[in-house]
Amino acid sequence: MTGRRRPFPAPARVLPDEDAADLLELTREIGEAELAPRAAEAEERAATAHEYPRDTYRLLGKSGLLGLPYPEELGGGGRPYTVYLQVVEELARSWASIAMGVSVHVLACNAVATAGTREQQERWLPDLLGGELLAGYCLSEHESGSDAAAMRTRAERSGEGAEAGYRLHGTKAWITHGGMGDVYTVFARTSPRPESGQGPSGSGISAFLVPGDAPGLSAAAPERKMGFDASRTSQVLLDDVRVGADRLLGAEGDGFTIAKRALDAGRLGIAAVAVGVAQAALEDAVAYAKDRRQFGRAIIDNQGLGWLLADMATAVTASRALYLEAARLLDAGDEPDRVRATASMAKTFCTDSAVRVTTDAVQVLGGAGYVRDHRAERLMREAKLLQIVEGTNQVQRVVVAGALARS
Repeated sequence: MTGRRRPFPAPARVLPDEDAADLLELTREIGEAELAPRAAEAEERAATAHEYPRDTYRLLGKSGLLGLPYPEELGGGGRPYTVYLQVVEELARSWASIAMGVSVHVLACNAVATAGTREQQERWLPDLLGGELLAGYCLSEHESGSDAAAMRTRAERSGEGAEAGYRLHGTKAWITHGGMGDVYTVFARTSPRPESGQGPSGSGISAFLVPGDAPGLSAAAPERKMGFDASRTSQVLLDDVRVGADRLLGAEGDGFTIAKRALDAGRLGIAAVAVGVAQAALEDAVAYAKDRRQFGRAIIDNQGLGWLLADMATAVTASRALYLEAARLLDAGDEPDRVRATASMAKTFCTDSAVRVTTDAVQVLGGAGYVRDHRAERLMREAKLLQIVEGTNQVQRVVVAGALARS
């Protein structure tokens, strides 16, 4: 611990012990020394030359930051989500694409960690949590984004005895690490979707851990996005991809339950990314407003602008408190409906707030905020995506309303 005191509005952290404080300090040091200086140039190169910062994930894995919420006996850090998510926030404050990639990687590991057999966990988790293997999460499809139960990707049984396995066919869309993943957690139908009223719509879906170099698996060209260029997104194509029966995670038909359980934590990951982005925008806006002088005084001393900054700081602080409350419920093993609803509240509130805060940061910087010499415009573009990924904010409101109706 360096004991450095960061100026207001530095985030007030919830740290249960000295080890957690040291972990956050390590994350901050990595972010400020290794991530922030590279971010702007790497985003530009990713947009034009499709370069990918794969080395960064190895660094984070070696630093112990890729397996924090998983048990130590599985190779993880054994830390609660309240600590892990603050790490994600700190990473996002320096480079949002990397924080997004970490959140998705941890999400993709969830099926192995929670539904895999002991043999599967011992075989794959050490390299996944240590950063040697990078994982993607293949749930969404073009026709089944928010309605994941409507997926069409299928997995058919093949072979017998030692040759028993599955053949996967379909196309997954909007896949983070698409084309760069060493493995993918893929969800596919092992039985047809039931007719309306004949059973749960998510039944018949199973989860598989598919090697990234499996014959028949390929990735389309990276999507040309508004932001997050260094977080590669593409379709993943499955053309008669054959995997052994040992690649099935959990029992056949358990995939939708596995996916929903992971998404509760994944949505909190996005909430933490949003708070990190908003925190960075707030810090930049405050620093600029203190330095910029008009009419003989710093512009922060003008009430109209000072109040705008005050609202931004309030939104960031409230967002952090909400995602930490949702994480506390998750760590405590609270009832699933309450955890899911609170995670959806946090994802919605934090990402909506990030859009407002980053937009206001651009306004504070004026013309300077609209050019790429300052990161404010990139943060504004990045915040918008966070309202969409891991289930749009409109879908999150449906989840919350449903929980209210059942209460």
